[in-house]
Amino acid sequence: MASIVVLGSLNLDLVVTVPRLPQPGETVLGERFGSYPGGKGANQAVAAARLGGRVAMVGRVGSDSFGASLITNLELNGVDASDVAVDPDSPTGAALIFVEDGGQNMIAVASGANATVSPRDAQRAVARLAAGDLLVMQLEIPVAIIDQAVVAGRRAGAFVVLNAAPAQRLDPGRLRELDVLVVNEREAKAMTDPGNSPEAAAAALRAMGPRIAIVTLGPAGSLFCDEGGVHRVEPFQVQAVDSTGAGDAFLGALAVGLAGALPPQAAVRFANAAGAAATSSLGAQVALPRLDDLRRLFGVDLSSFAKA
Repeated sequence: MASIVVLGSLNLDLVVTVPRLPQPGETVLGERFGSYPGGKGANQAVAAARLGGRVAMVGRVGSDSFGASLITNLELNGVDASDVAVDPDSPTGAALIFVEDGGQNMIAVASGANATVSPRDAQRAVARLAAGDLLVMQLEIPVAIIDQAVVAGRRAGAFVVLNAAPAQRLDPGRLRELDVLVVNEREAKAMTDPGNSPEAAAAALRAMGPRIAIVTLGPAGSLFCDEGGVHRVEPFQVQAVDSTGAGDAFLGALAVGLAGALPPQAAVRFANAAGAAATSSLGAQVALPRLDDLRRLFGVDLSSFAKA
């Protein structure tokens, strides 16, 4: 299996469960509070490691207790955190998350040290890559650094995967360098035309340049568009409690599937299983599934998709 290098964000997630999400100017009394390791980059690294991937994380935390705990958590989950830098001048990133009954959420992020990820960090990430390895990134670190890493990763012969979240428009030149672009339905519409159907959005995203464009649809599964057109991939059914970690579980599983040489359809189906499983527990990283969870919930593991 190829190695996976994640260049991205690390946050502490502060989560409040509420009966419903607040409206602007409204105070809603919460029910439970918890703090959890998070950040899209770290979540995706942990997700991939829990599913059997060989994973290294590159990013930044502050020189505070939150940062130290996030590094320790990566190591406990089997992620190589030796290239997570400690920034003496910035706090560790934090995310404030409201989760309502039924699993829908609202998130605000204070970037902290994630905003100081530098060209040197990108260089350290790319230095870990051999030809055929995966470089996985998101948009919670500076876009200029992602641009540099995409170009350098391609030169190294890596397979480059970008989760374009949070949503923003990207340099078309960089999109053409991507092997895989992954967004959710809202992000897809923000990057294309708000009136697009998910199928049209997936096709429009692929037309921007990536070899494969994937649009996740939550409980409805996902779509991907490649040279053969748009393909729908059916979901796995589960009782949802919290959808916060679903997208990152999907990305981590997708990376493991691709690192294990699964074809796109099978890799996306494996990712659907992981994304669904992650909604069955509260929190982001704490809810990320292991292979045993996929066997228990759905009777599948990575080998099931390799044989499909």
